[in-house]
Amino acid sequence: MNEPLTVDLLVVGAGPAGLFATFCAGFRGLSVAVMDALPELGGQVGAMYPEKAILDIAGLPAVTGRDLVEGLTAQAMTARPHLLLGHTAQTLAYEDGTPVVTSDQGLTVRAAAVLVTGGIGAFTPRPLPGCTGYEGRGLSYFVTDLDDLTDRDVLVVGGGDSAFDWALAAAGRARSVTLAHRRDTFRAHRATVDKVLASEVQVCTRTQVAALHCGPDGHIESAELNGPDGTRRIKAQRVVAALGFTANLGPLESWGMALDGRHIAVDSHMATSLPRVFAAGDITAYPGKVRLIAVGFGEAATAVNNAATVLDPGSDLFPGHSTDRHGTTTREEGDS
Repeated sequence: MNEPLTVDLLVVGAGPAGLFATFCAGFRGLSVAVMDALPELGGQVGAMYPEKAILDIAGLPAVTGRDLVEGLTAQAMTARPHLLLGHTAQTLAYEDGTPVVTSDQGLTVRAAAVLVTGGIGAFTPRPLPGCTGYEGRGLSYFVTDLDDLTDRDVLVVGGGDSAFDWALAAAGRARSVTLAHRRDTFRAHRATVDKVLASEVQVCTRTQVAALHCGPDGHIESAELNGPDGTRRIKAQRVVAALGFTANLGPLESWGMALDGRHIAVDSHMATSLPRVFAAGDITAYPGKVRLIAVGFGEAATAVNNAATVLDPGSDLFPGHSTDRHGTTTREEGDS
């Protein structure tokens, strides 16, 4: 049995919002633990989009998911957090008014406050119809290393942003790139679609994957495509099925928090309906919510600082500017 852990704040979810929340907690002098079901930091961004260029982070015209996670991790580590990776937050109970979270591995964390930053919740890629069993043999749902596409024939399946992003990223390094979509219209951003159409990527609409074929080594070497002109076989050693994913709150749904659809309802303090439980990032819902990483950063700071005043009612909500900690000129809150 794991020894119980006691901290001021438990952050459930190690994605961008969770990592920034960890930094904010450390900035306020709170002890903090970070729990995530994945084996490494970064959440969905780290697992699904490590090589994708992210364009909506303030001050960074473009940054890959991997680089963003590396920077956020370095910042979060200044809080000296307890990292509880590979643990799914399973149950929530209260002991003398204090939240106690137990993981699926039996680890118990007694936290003065809990902050849920679980992104989209538990996520599962939508499978490529009729092509189960090829994972690890050339079929993948996310590209974790673009170098794996170098000098390969790549087939990307899908019509959304991820499919077009992967096709565009592969175009500069793969031997050939084919994008197959079952419809003749796309869900991806128009600008990205135009870039792909202007590139060497072969775009096949009203086309579906009929079968994958492996070589003697057991790895995929070609794919059969059914399209308007019948069935044809193309070379493909790598198949990226970017068909989206299904997501749900998983065990969090049993905690009893008020929900808004598949999201956690919060107020302007980022407080949930449960005492001492806050939430931030894509997992939350409130009127006017915009689901951007940049918004999640602000929500994380709001949640941590409001949680701090719950832990110590005599403390200030505003933690001060970070520049004030380094001997620079002090400004009053709200000064320009």
